[in-house]
Amino acid sequence: MEAVHQLFAYDGLKIIQRDDLTSFSIDSLLLADFVQIPKRVRTIVDFGCGNAPVLLYLSIKTSKPMIGFDILPEAVDLARRSVALNGLQDRIEIREEDIRTLHERYDASAFDLIVSNPPFFKVHEQSPLNESTLFSVARHELTLDLDTLVLQAKRLLSTGGLFCFIHRVDRLEDIFRVLSQRKMAIKRLRFVYPKAGANAAMVLIEARNNGSSTGLKLEPPFFVLDEQGQETEAMKAIHHFGKKGHHEARP
Repeated sequence: MEAVHQLFAYDGLKIIQRDDLTSFSIDSLLLADFVQIPKRVRTIVDFGCGNAPVLLYLSIKTSKPMIGFDILPEAVDLARRSVALNGLQDRIEIREEDIRTLHERYDASAFDLIVSNPPFFKVHEQSPLNESTLFSVARHELTLDLDTLVLQAKRLLSTGGLFCFIHRVDRLEDIFRVLSQRKMAIKRLRFVYPKAGANAAMVLIEARNNGSSTGLKLEPPFFVLDEQGQETEAMKAIHHFGKKGHHEARP
């Protein structure tokens, strides 16, 4: 079953989704909102773009060309049709590629800005594999682990290029280790809290390729819900809370 949904953030921006594929989530919106796009950036690349929620959101923030890579042909198909549905074919290109081998087909230092909402869970972790292989690939490090993700970003980023991604707070030790090994310096960090009084669950990171280890900016915490369990003003600002996401069912 397919459906066309409004992509929270802006009226008129639509995304095609399937029941057996991971739907766009708050993670994608938080990441796209967090991304800053320097003037020198030529092309924005999304590693593991899924059905392209991050790129669609970024199309509101910039007119720069964008490329989304994903290993799942089903996700690539949805992403391409979502891009076409919004009339963005001249700005967003979706390619079916294995992130692990991108360096074999693209020049070193080819890109200035890479974004990613990657699989969060190690395969051996207690989070069970979903019965659907499509869900499992999106959520678990079956085809792309953290080390490989950062290595490929390192290989394809220009000197001073930026890698922006979102991940779980409980993977921070791994994240710091891998970024340090690849000489990618964290320049901005923002913790995401599901609600006031709760522990941080997610972290947004901007790392600079071959950047200086000094100058880290810890941004204000982001709270999804307030003390009353209502959307915070910051969250409302991201997806225009209160405007229901209309969807059309497709067979």
